[in-house]
Amino acid sequence: MINYKDRQQASYALLIVNFLVVVLVSSNLRSPIISVAPVLNQVRQALQLNAFQSSMLTSIPLFMFATCSVLVSRLSHKVKITKFLIYSLIVLSIGLLLRVSGSVIYLFIGSVFIGLGICIGNVVTPGYIKNNFPKQIGLMTGIFAVAMNLTAALASGFSVRIGQWTGLGWRGSLGIWLVIALLALIVLMLELLFNKGSVQHKKEVDVTSDLNLFKSAQAWSISIFMGLQSLFYYCLVSWLPAVLGDYGMHGNSPGWVLFVIQITMLPVSFCSPIIAGKMKNQKAMIILICALNLISILMFIWLKSKWIYCNAIVLGLSTGLAFSLAILFFSLRSKSSANAIKVSGMAQSIGYLIAAFGPPLFGKLHDLNNSWQQSFLFLGFAVMLMLYFGIQAARNKYVED
Repeated sequence: MINYKDRQQASYALLIVNFLVVVLVSSNLRSPIISVAPVLNQVRQALQLNAFQSSMLTSIPLFMFATCSVLVSRLSHKVKITKFLIYSLIVLSIGLLLRVSGSVIYLFIGSVFIGLGICIGNVVTPGYIKNNFPKQIGLMTGIFAVAMNLTAALASGFSVRIGQWTGLGWRGSLGIWLVIALLALIVLMLELLFNKGSVQHKKEVDVTSDLNLFKSAQAWSISIFMGLQSLFYYCLVSWLPAVLGDYGMHGNSPGWVLFVIQITMLPVSFCSPIIAGKMKNQKAMIILICALNLISILMFIWLKSKWIYCNAIVLGLSTGLAFSLAILFFSLRSKSSANAIKVSGMAQSIGYLIAAFGPPLFGKLHDLNNSWQQSFLFLGFAVMLMLYFGIQAARNKYVED
């Protein structure tokens, strides 16, 4: 017969496993995509890809996010959360293997699998956090965001060196992330061993929901805010090297600016969900985010590359706050883990669809008169929309109300 001490030790062990699941799963949600850019020229030369084919390596996963997130959230009630995450990591691992096989066809098929695997993780993980850490949602969302951004920073900074260290070139740079995926898979299998019988049934009893989020104004506000903050981020990440090049910065300097942005995001991504989770509403944080975004835009227009590292810190603060708050809304504005997954699916599907239009419009506006001013004014308009929908999303109101 199991005594109280044994049950307590098992409970602590399960808590550690749950924590590791959040850290390791989130570590797989950006790095497989971010790691492509630094070695893209190597991939192009090795497989003789044209410009369009090269751009598809990052576009395919984003397209999968936009098209599959709602479908994933609708299927989530048929599969327990832990098993769904296991399936996502299996799909991701297959994709990572296919991508480095050396064939152009497998390169793109692998990108599809990677996009689908990450899509499932993106949608389901906020529900996992709400289900397993109902009293620490802010803290665990912060850890989720930090792990995601930290591995993304490492992927962008060390992809080339990883290829050199392994002696496998671009295949080593992109294939190394299979190790993280397999570690996450092992930890999830451990959780299945812990979660047996009545404990598992009790923890995942609320995985079904009949709520139609498309009739919820709150869910739409969260989704549009998610999309606009993603649009702002992807416009800058995609075009910042070109912008700074026109402003007179060349060589490795634009890369260091991106590095400063990513590093600045880390502490903000951790602290802001904890603070936001204790607030009655988060309207003040929305105002701060949008104010910092507008300051950054004005610095680009008026100062160009002057004080660029100060501007990078401002960007890191604003984008870190915006992303972590958007993710927090999935759990904070829903009453159950099932609805948190639904909100996550809807917000990421609509959000990435909105974000997908940002970089092309940003670049097209530059082409009209060979100036970046119109492009940054476009971002300013997006920030004003973000302010409105962000304030609506920050209201102390559930999507079920």
